[in-house]
Amino acid sequence: MTLARSPLTLEVIDLIGTMVSRFYGEYEAAAAVHRLSGSQARLLALLSHGPLPMRRIAEQLKCEPSNVTGLVDRLEARGLVQRRPDPADRRVKLVVATDAGRSTAGQLHASLDFAREPLAALPEQDRALLRDLLRRILS
Repeated sequence: MTLARSPLTLEVIDLIGTMVSRFYGEYEAAAAVHRLSGSQARLLALLSHGPLPMRRIAEQLKCEPSNVTGLVDRLEARGLVQRRPDPADRRVKLVVATDAGRSTAGQLHASLDFAREPLAALPEQDRALLRDLLRRILS
């Protein structure tokens, strides 16, 4: 039996899948409180770190650029984002969260309770180890 198919590896994969499913469920519910879709909420979360070009947003959300256009249109209509020309290349449009958009993203993030209490119950050393292991897996 290879390590990739060991019972332990398969159990870890199943546990990660369960965590992802629970996280997305809570994320969708938290987004709905703000009258947002999960995709719109994820876009606002991305923009809370700074402006991004439309193409980069599509890469981050793993969707087609045309989908990003629709998401941005709806968020812009609500005053949560703006399109601005990129000062480095005026052909490129940057999407920027407005103050209201950053506030909404912050409220949404603060309302996500999934795993917060279970993680807080772990000693700091265990949380750091989990973080480091997740970083290694993702790199």
